[in-house]
Amino acid sequence: MPTETERMLAGETYDPTDPDLVADRARARDLVRRYNATTEAERDRRRALLDTLFDAGGDEAIVEPPLRCDYGYNISVGADFFANFGCVFLDVVPVRFGDRCLLGPGVHVYTPTHPIDPEERATGRERGEPVTVGDDVWIGGRAAVTPGVTIGDGTVVAAGSVVTSDVPESVVAGGNPARVIREIPVEDSDPDGEPAGDG
Repeated sequence: MPTETERMLAGETYDPTDPDLVADRARARDLVRRYNATTEAERDRRRALLDTLFDAGGDEAIVEPPLRCDYGYNISVGADFFANFGCVFLDVVPVRFGDRCLLGPGVHVYTPTHPIDPEERATGRERGEPVTVGDDVWIGGRAAVTPGVTIGDGTVVAAGSVVTSDVPESVVAGGNPARVIREIPVEDSDPDGEPAGDG
């Protein structure tokens, strides 16, 4: 019989109050607390903590504190990853970022989802849907990415957007819910930038 951790990682309905999952979240909170207490001069310590917290890529990532996450071990980041102040990753299943991703301040990425039916929701059980962000993506400040979303390579998500469905590659998307505003020509290596806001 699968454990609750195995159910969670498989995207099945699971019980988040399971003692092993509670312990895993406590471990992540301890690492995050220590990370958020570091100073700018403690670059090696920051890298070591992120390398321990994240599944992959933490040793090269730049993440401005404060950071928040559920488990950490479901987060992987590519080369040259940068996240500005106050980002939140609720990673009950994988959250994957490609190479050269930039996140503005206060970007939230959610993978947990709860039953629509109130009686079922009252049981406390939940499940997760992974989020995948491609290479060369810029997500503007205060944007939220909801469970199950994939964002294509080279895309810009405008500040304050709520991304509720997949976004194709090489576009600027924005709004609530986010929609494609325009395409980015392949040769346009520095799109206007204005829609995304603070990075």
